[in-house]
Amino acid sequence: MNLENLTSSEYPFKHWEISNCLELKALNEVSYSNIPAGNRVYDGTRAADHTGLGIDGKLRLFVDIDNHRHYPNLAKVINKLQTKEIYKKIGSLINKDLSKSYVRLEIIGDKKGFWLKPHKDIKEKLMTMMIWANPYNESYSLGTDLYDNNFKLVKTIKYKHNNGYFFSSGEDTWHGLELKEIKKERRCIQINYVSFKTDWPVEI
Repeated sequence: MNLENLTSSEYPFKHWEISNCLELKALNEVSYSNIPAGNRVYDGTRAADHTGLGIDGKLRLFVDIDNHRHYPNLAKVINKLQTKEIYKKIGSLINKDLSKSYVRLEIIGDKKGFWLKPHKDIKEKLMTMMIWANPYNESYSLGTDLYDNNFKLVKTIKYKHNNGYFFSSGEDTWHGLELKEIKKERRCIQINYVSFKTDWPVEI
């Protein structure tokens, strides 16, 4: 996990873009791991909970204590994020205390028809990070769309292989994904420091 190559931006809200994030073995786990199959309901949310059913939530793949042996290299990424060195570095950038937080990592494979309406993350997500894996040479336009407070799309963070970004939840952090062509799959991992309990507490 490499957090040395950072570029900060202020508009439309404070965020950091990162490059050359993962080692090849970890990147391959993102690119080619099997994600639960099933009929998905694309309603502009990741868990399809706008319907009130949360249907797609059952198809999400979080790396936890029960399955982490299948993802040894992503487990190493989680372990690094648990260290004081890393969470203090990120905490200082986003101006949040992460000393009592937990790490959460999800492997994502978005298919044709997926989109995300403009939204702000819940306050329990202290930090959100996305790292792209683009093994299928999808369009750079499939990165995250950032909006101003009038919901005008003002920036798209490019969907470039082994690049990504992170930010901290706030009042103006509107982001989403417009409906765009996904030829095969939009692969990535979502990493959060969260205030609720997961299997991965940070070091004390």
